[in-house]
Amino acid sequence: MSFHIEAITVLLNGLQQGAIYILLAVGLSIILGTLKFVNFAHGALYLVGTYAGLLVALEINLTGGQLSDWGVETLGLGLGYIPALIIVPFVVFIVGLGMERWVVEPFKDRPDTDQILVTFGLAIIVQEVFKIMFGSNSLPFSQPPWAQGPPQVPFLAGIPISSWRYYVIGITAVLVLIVYLLVEYTDFGLIVRAGTRDPEMVELLGIRLSRPYIVVFGIGAALAGVAGVVGGPLNPVNPTIGNEVLVPAFLTVVIGGVGSIAGAVLGGILFGLTQAILIATYSAWAQVGLYAIAAIVLLVRPQGLLGEEGVAP
Repeated sequence: MSFHIEAITVLLNGLQQGAIYILLAVGLSIILGTLKFVNFAHGALYLVGTYAGLLVALEINLTGGQLSDWGVETLGLGLGYIPALIIVPFVVFIVGLGMERWVVEPFKDRPDTDQILVTFGLAIIVQEVFKIMFGSNSLPFSQPPWAQGPPQVPFLAGIPISSWRYYVIGITAVLVLIVYLLVEYTDFGLIVRAGTRDPEMVELLGIRLSRPYIVVFGIGAALAGVAGVVGGPLNPVNPTIGNEVLVPAFLTVVIGGVGSIAGAVLGGILFGLTQAILIATYSAWAQVGLYAIAAIVLLVRPQGLLGEEGVAP
């Protein structure tokens, strides 16, 4: 493989991995920046999205877990990937609304340690439930047949990357743009941003912040669900994947800046490219590199690359 093709391959792999981090980090960032709530169960929402996407898109054979013990041999709707991309975000959005109402709301004014403990405990419960029901073994989440081979585009010819990775980048770009426009250029976004800066004044104007806040949490959850659907075919699907993506997602938020969508995008791209480059050169240092970048950024700019002084984590 020539050097320029290898370089482009690493670049595209980095952008694809960064896209998953961006989807997770944007949701985390708007939740943390708006509700001031530390959600360590965000990885569990990714887990729910991955399994929901798998079961909507495909029909799988079960080889372990309680469902298999009950005699369930196959499970799944087999509707395909496009229906999964449409259905799963709504499902995880509803899950997010319930989570905000029964988990976030009672702990919103509690210390950060309480929020971390209750959400991390919830994440462990969700992980163990999936482990009991489906077993610990990885389930096959194949890429769509129409996106398995390299794209038939002249300037991308010869690059050994499946088309699905390009779809992941494109879907992420569209969704992040929609969320950005929603937050920055709509009355809903204006209320949310005003509530973040001065909630008492907004309440005095007769606006109940609880309603837009629960929608914000639902949107963040839906983005995690989409990340699970698009990221599922690229990695092994098992009950531990939620906790595996949680730390990189939080690091992305921290280095980008809490509450900044642009910061989440910048942090995700930086993390994705760093990971791809290190995997291609010094694979043993891939995870260390992420923590090193986070440490350097926090030492130089504690509020993150694009964060504001008043919202430093």
